[in-house]
Amino acid sequence: MSDNKRRDFIGMALGGGAAIGATATLIAMKKTWDPLPSVVSAGFTTVDISALKEGELMTIEWRKKPVYILRMAKNDPDAQKYLGKRNFKIGDSIYTVGVQVCTHLGCIPSYDGEKREFICACHGGKFNSSGINEPGTPPPTPMTIPPFKITDGGKKLIFGEAGEEYNQLIKA
Repeated sequence: MSDNKRRDFIGMALGGGAAIGATATLIAMKKTWDPLPSVVSAGFTTVDISALKEGELMTIEWRKKPVYILRMAKNDPDAQKYLGKRNFKIGDSIYTVGVQVCTHLGCIPSYDGEKREFICACHGGKFNSSGINEPGTPPPTPMTIPPFKITDGGKKLIFGEAGEEYNQLIKA
């Protein structure tokens, strides 16, 4: 009779150890599926645009990519031409945003404030001040518009969250 109790104990101990091992394996598997904290925190970026002056460009980093925010000059012909398509209004000011990466080969174009255009030094690609590729230059498409939302009465932009203005630009 004592042999049976010993076998029962060994069987239960082995079964319990297997259950603990299976649970630990499932927990470890779930942790590998979760995004890293650095990825989760990089999802949203809040930017204060209240200090931007007319014609001034600000570049920020969002998800490891450069994003430009341009408060367009009132005499910029592209400001009104692409309003509601690439540009949006906050109060009386017109803004445009985009991922500042050339759609040809992924270089980072610089902004020439006098000519009001982005120029890619790699292959001579040009984009107007609204981020639209100029015909006859290498970039095949306009710069990408990142998802954004206007908050705090038009003083801040949150990148990574699609707001009303972003949805209107994407539909156009």
